[in-house]
Amino acid sequence: MSERGKTISAFLDEAGWGGVPRTLVAGDASNRRYERLQRSAQDSLILMDAPAEKGEDVRPFVEITNHLRRVGLSAPEIIAEDPVNGLLLIEDLGDDLFARVMTADSSLEQPLYQASVDVLLHLHRSQAPALPRYDADVMTDKAALAYDWYQRGTLGTVDAGTKTTFETAFHALLAPLDAMTPVLIQRDYHAENLIWLPERDGVKRVGLLDYQDAMLGHPAYDLVSIVQDARRDVSPKTADAMIQHYVDGSGVQSDAFMAAYALLGMQRNMRILGVFARLSMHFGKPLYVDLIPRVWGHIQTNLSHPSLSTIKPLIDTDLPEPTPALLQKLKDQCATIPSL
Repeated sequence: MSERGKTISAFLDEAGWGGVPRTLVAGDASNRRYERLQRSAQDSLILMDAPAEKGEDVRPFVEITNHLRRVGLSAPEIIAEDPVNGLLLIEDLGDDLFARVMTADSSLEQPLYQASVDVLLHLHRSQAPALPRYDADVMTDKAALAYDWYQRGTLGTVDAGTKTTFETAFHALLAPLDAMTPVLIQRDYHAENLIWLPERDGVKRVGLLDYQDAMLGHPAYDLVSIVQDARRDVSPKTADAMIQHYVDGSGVQSDAFMAAYALLGMQRNMRILGVFARLSMHFGKPLYVDLIPRVWGHIQTNLSHPSLSTIKPLIDTDLPEPTPALLQKLKDQCATIPSL
């Protein structure tokens, strides 16, 4: 048994779950792994294995979990924790991810998305914890990943001049949003991180996962995350209805909110464009390249908003459309670039 295996066994023994059969549930884009410990059909827990030596830290997950549960949301209860070794034993919320449920029954798309927006409305009415701000400086840096990785991967180099021009113009658009009263943003709020719990009531019907990178930011951010999903298509009818549901439920001024929504959608999808290229070129995960056309479509949708008129010509010039040939070029560079 490896040293890591011994550490996990000792942790589970201490928690009273030693020797219970374990099966892999999932890994993700990070270095975290999840295993289900199953005593019976009704008695199971999830082991989160997040090695600190691989850059993982379970403490933010614990902090945000406790906050979400305090405000009445269905984050998984933490049963046992070993933050030094990056191990958590948490409540098993099941396998009914929104994405799976909607694939099995497309008629549930709008009800499930409305439930997810109700969670945001509930969360945004709650006092936010003390967390770092996802402000204009941070968001500009994250958006520029599209230049660092996608531009580099498709054109062969990063044009420092065009990147700087983009950063200056984009920061100028984002800066006014910093004056808004921030809310907790989970930052990865989408259909593969939400679990349907129909036996529960109200906002508790939505099980929450993968929120350890939460920060304080603009209320539109997680709405963009759920509606402009990088992994599945949300019907235009549902997308429009969810935006309107949030506007009606929050009482925000619609025009200003929609301008912020487009701007944050642009920021988020530029970041994802760079991250997906990096996951292939640096981390050796080429399947993420297949998701880039959908992300590109979101970028184009956001660029059509008048508030982004100063950014559109920059993107049109600086970043090429992800044709099949360019997508293959990104895959051909899989795991070949150790760093920038």
